[in-house]
Amino acid sequence: MTRHRLARPAALLTALAVALIGPAHAADPVPEAAASAPDPAARTLLLGMADFIARAPGLRVTMRSDYDAIQADGQRIAFGERRQILMQRPDKFRVEVERSDGERGTVVFDGRWITAFNATENVYARVEKAGPLDQALVYMVRDLRATLPLARMFTTGFPSDLDKRATSVVLVEQCSLFDVPTDHVAVRSAEVDIQLWIARGPEPLPRRIVVTYKNAPGQPQFRADLYDWKVVAKADAAAFKFIPPAGAEQIMYLAPRPPKDVPAASTGELR
Repeated sequence: MTRHRLARPAALLTALAVALIGPAHAADPVPEAAASAPDPAARTLLLGMADFIARAPGLRVTMRSDYDAIQADGQRIAFGERRQILMQRPDKFRVEVERSDGERGTVVFDGRWITAFNATENVYARVEKAGPLDQALVYMVRDLRATLPLARMFTTGFPSDLDKRATSVVLVEQCSLFDVPTDHVAVRSAEVDIQLWIARGPEPLPRRIVVTYKNAPGQPQFRADLYDWKVVAKADAAAFKFIPPAGAEQIMYLAPRPPKDVPAASTGELR
């Protein structure tokens, strides 16, 4: 079989934009008047999720995601990733990632150092950035141009930022297709449309997120299923220590510049 060279999206396309809403169910659309009308109950559900995440002392989650690469001829090609995320407030973060092409890597923040490791090439880079997790995530995405999908979701400012950016929030339906009953919420911002499926009950954590970059050419989407959630009171400190594997080479950390045609909303900047 001939393997064609396909264009992947800019790495930053899947970074940490979190606005929310998606199209209504095709067979039972949300009436346009209802979709545009204020829905205080839906906004309460949305902000309750954000507040729960912001207040959690630590979180563990597995995220299976894919994102569209719009080809030169307009065809959509989906590339996927699986990420295992561990966060411990106030200043610890670890992500293990495996891409659909088999490439694997790790990003670790231990409160002082940010380390990025490429297991496929057995190389790593480090940069010093002491401080709280919120500042480290901003630095990783804005300055180092790291690809950290939904990173905004793990900051303490997530609730207020979400409330400010969400121009429309509606409850689409109650859904029973996940491991727990969920509320399907649609949110709209100036830059993206997103849908979330938020668990009902004492731990309102999202089970699925769909982001549509409506201002980008071809309106590409980012889709993520989130599972194996666990609120972590105190994670093992060893999880945030990076020990280079045998033969690993340390290289200089170079932050790429985003292409000029990548929309600002896609760069994941915390603005």
